[in-house]
Amino acid sequence: MHRKVMGDLIQWKSKERRKPLILRGARQVGKTWLVRDFAKEHFENMIEVNFDKDPEKSDYFTQPDVDRCLEFLEIESNESVQPGRTLLFLDEIQAAPEVLARLRYFHEEKPDLHIVAAGSLLDFLLAEHDFSMPVGRIEYLHLGPMTFEEFLLARGEKRLQSFLSELGPSDPIPDSIHSRLLERLRVFWVVGGMPLAIKNYIESGDTRMVAQEHQSLLQTYEDDFAKYEGRVHPHRLRKVFRRLPALIGGKIKYSKIDPEERSRDLIQSLDQLEMARVLYRVHHSAGNGVPLGAEADDRDYKPLFLDIGLVSTSLGLDLVSQSRVEDLLMVNEGTLAEQFIGQHLLYRGPSYKRPELYYWNRKEKSSSAEVDYLVSIGHKVLPVEVKAGKSGRLKSLQVFVAEKKVPLAVRFNTRPPKLSSLATAVRTLENRPFLLLSLPLYLV
Repeated sequence: MHRKVMGDLIQWKSKERRKPLILRGARQVGKTWLVRDFAKEHFENMIEVNFDKDPEKSDYFTQPDVDRCLEFLEIESNESVQPGRTLLFLDEIQAAPEVLARLRYFHEEKPDLHIVAAGSLLDFLLAEHDFSMPVGRIEYLHLGPMTFEEFLLARGEKRLQSFLSELGPSDPIPDSIHSRLLERLRVFWVVGGMPLAIKNYIESGDTRMVAQEHQSLLQTYEDDFAKYEGRVHPHRLRKVFRRLPALIGGKIKYSKIDPEERSRDLIQSLDQLEMARVLYRVHHSAGNGVPLGAEADDRDYKPLFLDIGLVSTSLGLDLVSQSRVEDLLMVNEGTLAEQFIGQHLLYRGPSYKRPELYYWNRKEKSSSAEVDYLVSIGHKVLPVEVKAGKSGRLKSLQVFVAEKKVPLAVRFNTRPPKLSSLATAVRTLENRPFLLLSLPLYLV
C-alpha cells in the first residue's frame, strides 16, 4: 500500500539537522506497517522494539550511556547498529514513557542515528506526563486513515489515481470516467480508509467481510478504554463512542448523547476519545482571517469520527444497494458526505502539523447560517460546503461570503467540476461578486 506520508519520511531521512521522529495517530491507521515498509526500502537493516509486547526492554534505555543501550539492542536483535544505515524503531512507546524522555540523549549523542517512535495512545502520555519531555529534540508526523486516492492505488488503479492527481481546474472529465470514479467512491464509503479493511476488501472483494473487520476494529477501540488515563469509566466511554457516528455533522448537544448524564462527565469522555484520535472536534471559528484557530470557540463544535467506513458499519448503512450513485449526498441526510470530506480536509495539511479543521456558525437568532467547513489556503479563508443540495445550504455560503468578503467558495457534490461567477443575495448585507467552485466529492 502506498501512503503519501512516505514522502515525508524520506525527506526526514535526508535532513541534515534531523531529530528523532514520533509518528502519531489512532490505533490501526497503519503506523507500524508504514515504518517497516520505510525501513525495508531505505535502510540496510532495522532494529524494532515493541514496548507493549516487551516492556522489560525499556530497561536498556535507562543506561546512562547511549552506546551501552545500543550494545544491548545489538545483542538482543543480533543486528549491528550503523548510523545512517540502521533504523531504530520504537513501537508503542506510550507504554514506556521513560524511553520517550531519554530520546533527548540519543539526539545529542547520536545525531546520525535514525530513530522513529510510534504509539496509538501517545496523546495521553504527552498530556499527563510527569517527566522531562525532550522539548526541541524530537519532531512529529501525524497519520490518519488512508485517503480515496491511496485506496485507488491499493486497488491497482494507478492510471485513475494519476488522472485525478494531475487534473487541472478547467480540465474536462469524460462522463464514463466520472461515473467510474463515483462508483469507486461508493465502495470507499463502505470500505473506508482503515488499512486492514482495505486489505480485506482487496483480497476478498466481499464487503460483508469488510463489515466484520470494522466490527473487530471498533471492538479494539472499546477494549482500549481501560487503558485511558483520565479515569473516565469505560462504560460511559463506550456509550459515548457508540453514539458518536449518529451525531456527525451537527453541533454537539450533550442531551443527544445521553440526557441522564451530566454534561461535565460527557465532556470528559469526549476529551478522552479525542486524545485517542477516534474523534475529532470541528470547532466554530469566526473566520475573519488566519490562523482560524485564533478565533475558535472551544464550546461550539461538531464531531467527526475517525473513518467513514467505521461510520457506515456503525450505522448499519447498506450503501452497496443504493440504486443511484448520485444519492450518496443524501445518505443519512448528508452526514456521510460530510464525514468523507471532513476526514480528508483534516489531514490535507503538512503531516508535521497537528490536524485541524473548523466550521462557521452564525449565532444571530433572526438570521442563523452554517458553513460545513473552513480551511485556510495561504493567508485566505476558504468556505467549504458539502450538503449544498438541501434547502438553505447555499444561502449560508452566501451569508459567509458577503459578511467576510471572501472571493472564492467551494461546494462538493456529485457533478463534474464547474466554476461559476455569482453574486450574493443576502437581504441584510451588501451584494458581492464571488467565484463558486463546484467539485465532485472524489476531488477533495
